[in-house]
Amino acid sequence: MFSRLAILLYAIVSYAVFTVSFLYALGFVGNYVVPKSIDQGTDVGSLTEAILVNLLLMSLFAIQHSVMARPAFKRWWTKVLPVACERSTYVLLSSLILLLLFWQWRPIPIPVWQTSGLVAWCLTGVHWLGWLIAFASTHMIDHFDLFGLRQAFSALRGTEPEDHSFKAPLLYKIVRHPIMLGFLLAFWATPEMTAGHLLFALANTAYILAALQFEERDLIAEFGETYRQYRRRVPMLVPRLFARTRTKDQDVARSIGVPR
Repeated sequence: MFSRLAILLYAIVSYAVFTVSFLYALGFVGNYVVPKSIDQGTDVGSLTEAILVNLLLMSLFAIQHSVMARPAFKRWWTKVLPVACERSTYVLLSSLILLLLFWQWRPIPIPVWQTSGLVAWCLTGVHWLGWLIAFASTHMIDHFDLFGLRQAFSALRGTEPEDHSFKAPLLYKIVRHPIMLGFLLAFWATPEMTAGHLLFALANTAYILAALQFEERDLIAEFGETYRQYRRRVPMLVPRLFARTRTKDQDVARSIGVPR
């Protein structure tokens, strides 16, 4: 029982660290409230140094985030620590690296674009919509499983976590990866884009597009033809606004024998 309580406490602490890193990320990317943000803080070193340090920090996060998410690494990792701690450890390390990035980030406040009035308000709205989509999407699947809490509570009860069955609720019927779509909107939609912010957005976009290829491969391996059909039906990141119309047109064409 003591070890089970320790696993639960570890999961709660990991989730608390994630919560701090997520809330700080809101202020960091949007230049709100926090003492050091993507564009505000003490300039350290030259432009070249700032670019290299920032790229190194983002690469560190990308490598940890991708490597620890792979099934082969998970199988090895769970030989070292309890299975119920695997997800919490992933969340904890990701959050700590994010906090390191926020702490050591070098602002590059060279203006790229600057808007005002209605355009600025619209971009700010899209920015916050992105964060809302990202956070809400975690609850559309299983927020507490995603961040390791459900595994810890299952261990406390002495039961096995439920098997993951494929499901595509709400936004997952429109795009396959709404969490990543939310992040992209939050990173790119800004009324004032600086060189540092642009570097952050470009690097994270490249990482997201690359990481999704690995994730899709893992999902196909786990769910097989079910996910292949889902993949053919639902786009990865950009919703098909006219998909229903095209489907109806195809049904009509099929009924009258028109080649498509």
